[in-house]
Amino acid sequence: MTIRSLMIYSWIVPCVLAQSPCITVTGDQILGSDLARAVPAFAHIPPGSPLAPSPLPGNTRTFSLSELQSIAAHFAISIGSQPDACFRIAMETLNPDHIAATMRNALQLPAARIELLETSPATAPVGTIEFPRENLGAPAAPDSKTPVPWRGDVIYAGNRRFPIWAKVRITAPVSRLVAVEALRSGVPIKTSQVRAELVEGFPETFDGGLSPDQIKGMVLVRPLAVGALIRSDNLTRPNEVNRGDLVSVEVHFGAARLSLTGRAESSGRIGDTIAIRNPDSSKVFQALVEGPDQVTVGPNVAKSNRAEGN
Repeated sequence: MTIRSLMIYSWIVPCVLAQSPCITVTGDQILGSDLARAVPAFAHIPPGSPLAPSPLPGNTRTFSLSELQSIAAHFAISIGSQPDACFRIAMETLNPDHIAATMRNALQLPAARIELLETSPATAPVGTIEFPRENLGAPAAPDSKTPVPWRGDVIYAGNRRFPIWAKVRITAPVSRLVAVEALRSGVPIKTSQVRAELVEGFPETFDGGLSPDQIKGMVLVRPLAVGALIRSDNLTRPNEVNRGDLVSVEVHFGAARLSLTGRAESSGRIGDTIAIRNPDSSKVFQALVEGPDQVTVGPNVAKSNRAEGN
């Protein structure tokens, strides 16, 4: 070893030996009790005294000698010469079993199978793991077993959040409805035209709450082929009035009541305003759908019709 190397070594070693290891903290503040663990002379200050915000994960907060002496003077304590006091947030390796248990609680599906394929990062602050159900991704196809991402957080130091994520494969027995014959759009569905079946798939992608009785009489927005999956977003209530229907019209204006028959020029459901043609005068007026092939013209609708010149 050269003289220069020996001089550098003799300078570095005492510095390294004098440097204290960082004390881990779990709260959002470095407290008097934390400082006392680093510097025993501070054991007499109130343990709950907040001294500084705790650092972010991966960072450190170091109290220099001048800061320590300032704190000691504030609490009327003599500490003499002390090494710097270093603090960091307590970290731990993410436990796959804890993550899977948290996910299972979020899903609330006892029969679900959760395969945890990957997590990131490897370590996180000591805290509570959270994987909200709404942060779970979904595969492109309902029956796909493709892994999906699930974003979560570790809640630490009070209400701080440390983002984490996982890649999971989730399957569960789910019920779905399929068409047993080709279904046209706009035509009320019969229970004999659909079948419920239990399959293994990704939860909540088959509209498992649907049953043949629930969709009886509803209509499709888009037609379906035999064996196609029936989804709630392709279902709607049928119109009470369809264009071309003959409808019963009740005109209400004050105490006066008038009944007539008209022909629908547009379609609608209960609560919709549609166009009706008077077969005798060929004039078109607006009316409110009240039920199957039943419409009314009240004061507000009558005002609209007068404004339009009907």
